[in-house]
Amino acid sequence: MFELVEPIATVTFSEVPNEAFLALGMRNYWDGYFAGRAAPLGPAPAEVVHAVFYNFADGEVARHIPWVWGKITPQEAIAVRERGSAAALRQRIGQLADSPGLVRAADLATRAAVSAPTEGRVLYAGLRALDVPEEPVARLWHAATLLREHRGDGHNAALLAHGIGGTEAHVLLALSLGMRAEEFGRIHHLPKAQLAGVIDGLRRRGLVDAAGGFTDAGRETKERIEALTDELAAPAYEVLSTDELDELIAGLEPIAAAAQEADD
Repeated sequence: MFELVEPIATVTFSEVPNEAFLALGMRNYWDGYFAGRAAPLGPAPAEVVHAVFYNFADGEVARHIPWVWGKITPQEAIAVRERGSAAALRQRIGQLADSPGLVRAADLATRAAVSAPTEGRVLYAGLRALDVPEEPVARLWHAATLLREHRGDGHNAALLAHGIGGTEAHVLLALSLGMRAEEFGRIHHLPKAQLAGVIDGLRRRGLVDAAGGFTDAGRETKERIEALTDELAAPAYEVLSTDELDELIAGLEPIAAAAQEADD
């Protein structure tokens, strides 16, 4: 489900929504990112957004929050994000946007997306408080975003339970992809001494070896986190019968494939 939901939800981070935010006075991509993604939390301070998003380095959120709220309100950001994301998804999937299969997938995905418990899932709960769009493409994007952030909130809980901080999570992800942490896009920009300190901390815990790669314990920790993330994401789909879940998967597959192909 992650592989099917992710390409649909993440159109929100693409060019069309970005241009819409820039047109309203955002200075760069990250202004629009934080305005759109944090908007369901209301005008929360940077410290709260940093805690909820979990995996940004210290100070990164504060470069954008609360500055963006001087240019746009959270309510306006929610509307801009929805319109831009629906337009981006429609652009990527072409004729599928007007197919009966998309309407059915949107309906099933929405049932799942609004069914999960909200306790301990702050960003998911904020999104649940929003109105569900009526237009099918927008509704599918909204449902995918709910499911993505429900999973993401659970992933943060799994990281926290294993004592893995946000920057440390990026290091483990980089290593699982066969990359050196210093090359990974989300953290390569950090000051070298800061990133080296994070890696040294993982090394002292026995998760990273002297060469900067996984130890067996590090790999096992990453695998346990991913397994727990999957387990915590499962309740969102329990409202669907086996046949309905199979139907949802079949409906999402061509949409996700088209969205992913356009992104690639």
